[in-house]
Amino acid sequence: MYEVILFDLDGTLIDSGEGITNSVAYSLKKYGIEVSDRTKLHCFIGPPLHESYQRFYGFSEEKAKEAVEYYREYYQKKGIFEHLVYEGIEDMLQKLHYNGKKLAVATSKPEVFAKKILEGLDFAKYFTCIAGANLDGTRTQKKEVILYALKRLGIKDFSGTIMVGDREHDIAGAKQAGISSAGVLFGYGSYEELKGAKADYIVEKPEEICRLSGVCGNDSDDVCR
Repeated sequence: MYEVILFDLDGTLIDSGEGITNSVAYSLKKYGIEVSDRTKLHCFIGPPLHESYQRFYGFSEEKAKEAVEYYREYYQKKGIFEHLVYEGIEDMLQKLHYNGKKLAVATSKPEVFAKKILEGLDFAKYFTCIAGANLDGTRTQKKEVILYALKRLGIKDFSGTIMVGDREHDIAGAKQAGISSAGVLFGYGSYEELKGAKADYIVEKPEEICRLSGVCGNDSDDVCR
């Protein structure tokens, strides 16, 4: 039974694929790279942006930082509003909050953007802490964000804490920070990716997070351990 639950944002609480891929396509166009199939840019959803430019397009560290600035030109004006909330997310957050669970967001997205999104959705009220990266490119690694969130929450005993995310870096960050992890299949990571990352749990629906936290009873048939 988990009392402290950390959530990734992109691909976990919201489907931000449209805004992120449009922003990446905009930035790549600055370098003469045209991407007509936005699904090819789904690899950018979740991991730190500067790492993705280096990994998937061979950008140098300096060029990747420049690309992130171009990305933000579009994202701050349009991309930040191009998202959808996954079905069942708000109901899950309401149940967890009502039952006294301590909730936080731990995202590699800049904290200022994460707060703006969650406030716009009226979700910020469910979270004790919204933790993210700095705009200068620091604190982007998931382990760093998780530990930063736990410090702000005042959590010292990690045994009752779990990280919920949709990509392998969420799971890896949780393991590095010493907490449990749950991978969700309604985001952008596959079962194979999450299993390969050794997620403690893999779930298909938001309500299964409630069951992991002891909110919706003890029926765990839908939860893969």
